[in-house]
Amino acid sequence: MKKEIILFTLILLSTFVLGCIRENVVNKCINKCLELKNKGVNLSNGPCIDDFISNNWVCDVAHSPRESIDNLAENQCQAFRNGTAKHYVEVDTNCNFIREY
Repeated sequence: MKKEIILFTLILLSTFVLGCIRENVVNKCINKCLELKNKGVNLSNGPCIDDFISNNWVCDVAHSPRESIDNLAENQCQAFRNGTAKHYVEVDTNCNFIREY
């Protein structure tokens, strides 16, 4: 019984920590996008804006709904394409959150 309680507690704690990490990475990506947009950087082609927003995470701009330009290799994060990063955050050209994976 005691082992089950410890295991359950660890699962809950892990879920909470992962949720916080994801939320932090999403916010970092949105802020990076806004920073670039405020500097006048053109995001209309859906570029990768950070190949290392956080450990194993990239930040990519895409269109919502997706457009064919979003599927071009030069507009995608190289770290995700080559497997260096395992997760990504996508924001639209106005820096609104689309999804994370």
